[in-house]
Amino acid sequence: MSDKLALLQHPGGSLLSHKHECCKWRSSAAQPRKPISWSLICGLMLFCLGMISLFTGHVASDLEWYSQRLMKRRSYFKLEGINKGPIDIWQSDYAKYFYGCSKRSRNFPLAIRERSSNGYLLIAASGGLNQQRTGISDAVAVARILNATLVIPELDHRSYWKDDSDFANIFDVNWFISYLAKDVTIVRRVPDKFMRSMDKPPYTMRVPRKSPPEYYLDQVLPILQRRSVLQLTKFDYRLANNIDDELQKLRCRANYHALRFTKPIQELGQKLVTRMRAMANRFIAVHLRFEPDMLAFSGCYFGGGDKERNELGEIRKRWETLTDVDADEERRRGRCPLTPHEVGLMLRALGFANDSYIYVASGEIYGGEETLRPLRDLFPNFYTKEMLANEDLKPFLPFSSRLAAIDYIVCDESDVFITNNNGNMAKILAGRRRYMGHKRTIRPNAKRLGPLMMERDEMDWDTFARKVKAFQKGFMGEPDEMRPGRGEFHEYPYSCICERPLSDVVDNKRGDPRSEQGNQGLRERSKEEEPVLGAKENEA
Repeated sequence: MSDKLALLQHPGGSLLSHKHECCKWRSSAAQPRKPISWSLICGLMLFCLGMISLFTGHVASDLEWYSQRLMKRRSYFKLEGINKGPIDIWQSDYAKYFYGCSKRSRNFPLAIRERSSNGYLLIAASGGLNQQRTGISDAVAVARILNATLVIPELDHRSYWKDDSDFANIFDVNWFISYLAKDVTIVRRVPDKFMRSMDKPPYTMRVPRKSPPEYYLDQVLPILQRRSVLQLTKFDYRLANNIDDELQKLRCRANYHALRFTKPIQELGQKLVTRMRAMANRFIAVHLRFEPDMLAFSGCYFGGGDKERNELGEIRKRWETLTDVDADEERRRGRCPLTPHEVGLMLRALGFANDSYIYVASGEIYGGEETLRPLRDLFPNFYTKEMLANEDLKPFLPFSSRLAAIDYIVCDESDVFITNNNGNMAKILAGRRRYMGHKRTIRPNAKRLGPLMMERDEMDWDTFARKVKAFQKGFMGEPDEMRPGRGEFHEYPYSCICERPLSDVVDNKRGDPRSEQGNQGLRERSKEEEPVLGAKENEA
């Protein structure tokens, strides 16, 4: 018992003709009716039934068969209920019914060649690696909307992360250009000869966030055609979520296929995945997002006293538009990230045993080792890129975006991915993992878990765990959580997720070690090692 203390969607015609038909109907109605031959009617009915039985009897039986399958499929989530009863915490039992689909349609015209395009589109991305990734994917779709030649995007060197990496330092340029060649013409730079012939420098503008295609055609295209070279600045989330399906699929092709990391980044990321797999058949990746900038921006308080309030308060001054907030009220509203300790408690309550292997992806954790210690106590098999890469990481250390790319790879390859906020990396990876087969992706239900964590000392472990499981229903990355129009497209890429025909689904659960039978032992071990809700120390 003592070892548990650390856990817790008329026809045309003239008016005259319509009146004529109306009068004709009234005239005929005034005439005496002829007697109806019921024998004739019965005969016709029998004849029709005979024809149906002779020629289309098999159709009726097929319709019944398909109807049963359709109803079963429709009720798969509604009646059986993904969110009813226990679920496999390591994988979704319903993922096999869906797959990522972003193949271009035959009716989607080929890209306009460079000389025939409306001009060159320059993009200045904004933010960290994953925020810029959304901008790049959207830029590809915008270039297609404008029939423009896209110049390789310029990455942000001035943001909080201060990384001077260029596109070519992070992504494979040749692959990016060639993969999207049928969709958009992409060049490395505007030809020098063309630039020298220009009377004025490239026109620069910023479009409103979430702008629909019509905005680009009405407001941006005329400028592009007039100036030939146009730069869109601070390009992040500048394209609407709901656009034509073909353009949505193009977004997916750009994000999930064309944006491939450079060889050095890819190799190191895969090396870390291999090292995790060598220690465990499956592992959890946790994106803590507990860096000082994130905590300061949230305005939340995490128990570190005046030292924390002063340090985070100074960082918060960087955002002049932010106002003072009530830290406790923000937490009760679910607007604060969970502490590493609370993330660990959530995982244990969901059923992950303390011998599960965890990869922690993050930058500078506020509070350092002291903040991480409670999570380590809950999950001793605790690893980071620094621990796994050793000397191999040195060339990447001065570049935050390249380090984030390595974390991206390991989190993408993990069996379970835990997000601790709804930031850019969380959204991008959640969308990719849905596209790649609905791999288990868990997002804390902060609106419910925040207040629960504040009250956890007032209940025993069984009550706490039961509440966590109840609150997390609908936040476990199941297919039914994705609905058209919900959230950011990059997080819920509904146009790029297709339903697999039932005839193509093969149930391999008997041979799958992660099946219900395989998880029985896991749940038994988890029950034996139930932690006890302890005090709130070591949260800062």
